[in-house]
Amino acid sequence: MSGSMAQAFAHNFLGHSPRWYKASILAFLILNPLLLWTAGPVVAGWLLVAEFIFCLAMALKCYPLMPGGLLMVEALLLGMTTPQALYDELQHNFPVILLLMFMVAGIYFMKDLLLFLFSRLLLGVRSKAVLALLFCFLCAFLSAFLDALTVTAVIISAAVGFYSVYHRVASGNDPRQNSAFTEDHDLPALHHEDLEQFRAFLRSLLMHGAVGTALGGVCTLVGEPQNLLIGHEMGWHFAEFFLKVAPVSMPVMAAGLVTCVLLEKLRWFGYGTLLPDNVRRVLADYAAQDNAERTARQRAALLVQGAAAMILIVSLALHVAEVGLIGLMVIVLITSLTGITDEHRLGNAFKDAMPFTALLVAFFAVVAVIHDQQLFTPLIQWVLALPAEQQPGMLFIANGLLSAISDNVFVATIYITEVKQAFLAGHMSREHFETLAIAINTGTNLPSVATPNGQAAFLFLLTSAVAPLIRLSYGRMVWMALPYTVVMGGLGWYAVSYWL
Repeated sequence: MSGSMAQAFAHNFLGHSPRWYKASILAFLILNPLLLWTAGPVVAGWLLVAEFIFCLAMALKCYPLMPGGLLMVEALLLGMTTPQALYDELQHNFPVILLLMFMVAGIYFMKDLLLFLFSRLLLGVRSKAVLALLFCFLCAFLSAFLDALTVTAVIISAAVGFYSVYHRVASGNDPRQNSAFTEDHDLPALHHEDLEQFRAFLRSLLMHGAVGTALGGVCTLVGEPQNLLIGHEMGWHFAEFFLKVAPVSMPVMAAGLVTCVLLEKLRWFGYGTLLPDNVRRVLADYAAQDNAERTARQRAALLVQGAAAMILIVSLALHVAEVGLIGLMVIVLITSLTGITDEHRLGNAFKDAMPFTALLVAFFAVVAVIHDQQLFTPLIQWVLALPAEQQPGMLFIANGLLSAISDNVFVATIYITEVKQAFLAGHMSREHFETLAIAINTGTNLPSVATPNGQAAFLFLLTSAVAPLIRLSYGRMVWMALPYTVVMGGLGWYAVSYWL
């Protein structure tokens, strides 16, 4: 019996994660106290940060909240930080948590409208280069005013919908009936080539869209969670944040859109695949039937969602309230005017945001450890010891490299806090402080497209239901993001170094 129970506990620990991954997390949990007692808190703190980054990088093996949360609980028990320090971090960054709780849920109720727009784009534009450009620009625009995670969720939903419709039709099934579309066993051989081409087509569009969320997300206060963090520290409102970052974000936006078109024209890095004619025909027939069957209530709901979107954009631009409260207003407006009255449907809207919100709390526990152990202080002091004109460029590079291997919210939180402490200590002027804040914001947003774990939207795409359907792996995402990384990172660094 004892052997069976041991096997049961071993199986339950981190669920279906590989055995080597489970063994790694156990080794971390055993090693941390030993290292703390023998090598001291600084070494143990750096190891803890590296272990947390490992959990982020291995997100496909296990969602980082579980192993990362275990590491943070252990850090609290070992006294590397305190519950009060963690609570202070959460209280300080409450606007970001509020955004994730309510804004993402608010946009959930706009999905019908957003899916409608993306469907029109996919079927209405014949040129792949123009379609990719519009897709990238629309994702950038929406991410600037809404939320990159939610926009990514919308394009993922659209891609899964299109894929399932074609797969079911090609397999001889009713596209409106629930049936398996994740396996190709029932797919006739003559459709395999079209399906592979369709997968490549969707891969390129989703990558353009994900990059678009980064291009737009860097521009505004609500585009990314770390933007709100930095804006909160600097006291910048929506319009002021946009104007401060524009000398970097606008040239990078233009260069990113040009890169999008060139990649489609040159067919490099896995881009340029066209939508097969057979697939277009199936999707167009389905959309036409869907439009014909749309009821008056559904059309009224689309109008309400459109009006709510306009109210949202105006409210954000005028900064009428905290961003999360504006999201709550959107929830109330759309649900009350579209007939959503039951708790179950309301609860579904919060499913996408809450895991990431919980993960963000674990991030702030890491931040508390770094603060208490002063792990980043030597690096910050080294950067601030450089000549003033070199500091923005070096901060951009440092933030970009760390964001590409860990998470941009985590990195931005550390750097903006440390730099603000230097400012409050009188080591720099307000103008220079603002320049460094812009370097931190753009450094965490732009080069971080290099890897899926650098951008929350990229990680969301990689761990979504659509990734295995279209054969989008970690390595393929890195390869397809490479040209964007070079252009956005290189131009961003130059703008930060010479144009601010």
